[in-house]
Amino acid sequence: MTVRLGGGQGFYGDGHEPVDALLDAGLDYLVCEALAELTLAILQKDRQRDEAAGFTRDLPLYVHQALPWLVDGRTRLITNAGGINPIAAGRVVGQALEAAGAGDVRVATVVGDDVRPLAAELDLSDHALFANAYLGARPIVDALAGGADVVVTGRVADAALFLAPLIFEHGWGEDEWDRLAAGVVVGHLLECSGQVTGGNWSGPWWEHLDPLRVGFPIAEVEPDGAAVITKPDGTGGRVSFDTVREQLLYEVHDPRAYLSPDVTADFTAVTVDDLGGDRVRVSGARGGPPPATYKGLVCTPAGWAGEIRFAYSWPDAEAKARVAVDSVRRRAQREGVAVLEWHEEYFGAGAYGDATASAVTTEAGGHEPPEVIGRLAWRCADAEMAAQVPQGAGLLGLSGPPGISSAGRARDGRPTQLLAVEPFAVERALVDRQVQVTRLWEEG
Repeated sequence: MTVRLGGGQGFYGDGHEPVDALLDAGLDYLVCEALAELTLAILQKDRQRDEAAGFTRDLPLYVHQALPWLVDGRTRLITNAGGINPIAAGRVVGQALEAAGAGDVRVATVVGDDVRPLAAELDLSDHALFANAYLGARPIVDALAGGADVVVTGRVADAALFLAPLIFEHGWGEDEWDRLAAGVVVGHLLECSGQVTGGNWSGPWWEHLDPLRVGFPIAEVEPDGAAVITKPDGTGGRVSFDTVREQLLYEVHDPRAYLSPDVTADFTAVTVDDLGGDRVRVSGARGGPPPATYKGLVCTPAGWAGEIRFAYSWPDAEAKARVAVDSVRRRAQREGVAVLEWHEEYFGAGAYGDATASAVTTEAGGHEPPEVIGRLAWRCADAEMAAQVPQGAGLLGLSGPPGISSAGRARDGRPTQLLAVEPFAVERALVDRQVQVTRLWEEG
């Protein structure tokens, strides 16, 4: 039996239009991977404003798109869009289904990745805003085995979202390391949506890229773990040896030992065969036991930040921008503003390398950029202090260097709270004892 998985999301805010083509192509599972470390910090700010928030707000869009396929049982949906509040996310999904007259679609949530209840045993900071372990595929498998049509999780390792339906459908055992590794390879290839189908491709990307017809990936996975990576017919992008191998090595520290909660995969054993026609076969993965610990992520407050930008035109654009930035710093220092950290950069003047390609040639034969944006950012202990830094910057409009074309502050000049996220290791047994699958249809 071949299982067809679709990679319907690669991050919170990803385009959802390509999902229609995936569903039309026929899927057993639509898998939406919504989380990153940054995403969790964004969701934490949401939860600080509303304790019922903390999940990705675009989740209902994917549910509505998949609704006809969910109702008739053609497709199941798996997502980690529950973020740091999977219970609330599951309820929102259930309410959306009820409102659409699809109350028979069964929703399950996976909880237990929140390890703040274990703070004393893990020696977590008293200031931790969230602390989550990266769970594996097993609780999702349990949810599918229990009859769930939609599975909403919190922080589950990206590839585990794709591995779970393969374990469930193909009956892979907990120690069938090679097959589990093959499933992780498939998950790793699909977890970034359009990145394996030509997005961010470092080759001649212009030949196949079509932002109006983006094609998201499909994996056709056999019982032994071999898979063909493809995309819906008629969509933009490409699936080739090059696009697949680039994604295979994306965010990989040691390709011989890619750590996941379910298996340690050896990517160097993988064979990639380009079959043509946007079809690439991936096989030969090898695996071994997973690490003894789960990866965890803890978030703590890290102060408040502000920024200001100044745009200046040629001539002497960089020098003008530097004078403007320096004046803000020196004024804040003169007024005794307690700044914990400064950062400045100059876009157009080497921020991304040599800027001479678009520079103006001077009479002396040198080169100057036609415009430069100077950016100054700072970090303070509190919002009030951070707000004091740019006071007086308006003087530069009429009393500073000539040629200023704009000056602006991020987020209307309001400081923003900074959150620090740090990884840590957590004993598997401590986490596993609190992991639960909640079947919402049994709760009524």
